[in-house]
Amino acid sequence: MKIGVIGIGEIGGTIARRLSENGHSVRIANSRGPDAVKRFAGEIGARPTDVYGAVEGAEVVLLSMPFPAAAKLPRDLFDQATDGVTVVDTANYYPDVRDPRIAEIDAGMPESVWVSRQLGRPIFKAFNSIMFYALSELGKSVGSRDRLAIPVAGDDVQGKKIVMGLVNVMGFDPVDGGGLEDSWRQQPSTPAYCCDYGVDKTREGIMAAVKGKAEKIRDTVWREQYGKLFANKPAYAEVHAAVIALNRSLNPL
Repeated sequence: MKIGVIGIGEIGGTIARRLSENGHSVRIANSRGPDAVKRFAGEIGARPTDVYGAVEGAEVVLLSMPFPAAAKLPRDLFDQATDGVTVVDTANYYPDVRDPRIAEIDAGMPESVWVSRQLGRPIFKAFNSIMFYALSELGKSVGSRDRLAIPVAGDDVQGKKIVMGLVNVMGFDPVDGGGLEDSWRQQPSTPAYCCDYGVDKTREGIMAAVKGKAEKIRDTVWREQYGKLFANKPAYAEVHAAVIALNRSLNPL
């Protein structure tokens, strides 16, 4: 499958590496042009390009940029895209920490619905509800005991099958997160977000989400406690375990 990845930070870079290792034709890009991603592309067997090259001819495009960057992508970016290209948003909105406030989202619009409107096309939400350490280190083969799950939200049945297949290739069990309007159920500080659950608990977490509750947690106790976790610069595995424990304690199932 021809896959373009725009943004090669922790999540995008890990996805690009794993998909390339599994035989997909991967092109990677970021906002700084092909030269900025050339070295990493060589390491993982991908092709360096610009954002237009990542989209042109691709069957799947993954957006792994900082969340507000979706609004800064070229308006004609998808003009030469393949008919039916599957676009996946992996980012999260963290206002007043990393991101500026976005009025529509603060008023209740699901994050990926906002992204879809910036692009002017349907998209899917996936890979946003798992931490980098888990995505990089905790994937397991199909049928493995204690395999972690990743929810996928979106409206097109065929496109969702494609995204779920990529989740499976990455080493995780895909869970249907509903339509794109339901993607708020896997946003930061919801019960299904970054808790390292399997299929059953992930489904339970999705259904347990309460509209408006996650934003209050995110902007208060989560923000306060999360900052403390990094105060002494612990190893990433230690931070991962602490964040998972924190998230589970804030939304017990």
